[in-house]
Amino acid sequence: MSAARPSAAMQSSVLVLNRLYVAIQVMSVRRAFCLLCKGLAEVVSVENGGHVSYNFESWREVSEWKAQIEGKKEHEDWIQSVNFEVQVPRVIRLLSYDLFPRNVVKFNRRNIFLRDENRCQYCGHKFSTQHLSLDHVVPRSQGGQTNWENIVCACLKCNVRKGGRTPYQAGMRLFKKPVKPKRSPMLSHQLTIVKYESWKQFLDDAYWNVELQN
Repeated sequence: MSAARPSAAMQSSVLVLNRLYVAIQVMSVRRAFCLLCKGLAEVVSVENGGHVSYNFESWREVSEWKAQIEGKKEHEDWIQSVNFEVQVPRVIRLLSYDLFPRNVVKFNRRNIFLRDENRCQYCGHKFSTQHLSLDHVVPRSQGGQTNWENIVCACLKCNVRKGGRTPYQAGMRLFKKPVKPKRSPMLSHQLTIVKYESWKQFLDDAYWNVELQN
């Protein structure tokens, strides 16, 4: 199996644990490698139902062994440097950080699209993000607020049709009632991807609201 293109590998994400093995955030591959190279973090690799820790040098050696003996698997990401090739870790642990994450799901465009699964909440069809807009269920002109319970995805056609009216006034129905997610939509989405399955060992209901930070 050939290695993933560096650009694709660098676009993947890494789960970050504090010193007590509690998930605190998700960060970019580039930032994770910076922490590993500076000795501020270690790789936590899920192996045979448990986990093993590696510093950067030992992880590089393990990566070299895996590439030669086991070969590269489809769901793995690899980075090619000038002198060596190293597998992108899925989980790292900060060696001197004890703080816990804030359990807050960010209210933003990306999370609304993820919550609604890129589905127009009026016609029920899925669209790419460039063909979706955000709609106030109760228009601002009628006192509608900009929050989780009043903002939904809408395709451009449905948004124009609804205009500055409520769904009832426009003769339209909501696909589902908008609510504030109990869990981070980004994490929920990433955990459906095979390469991030190892994250599940470090996430529980108390810490599902970790947000992606680059």
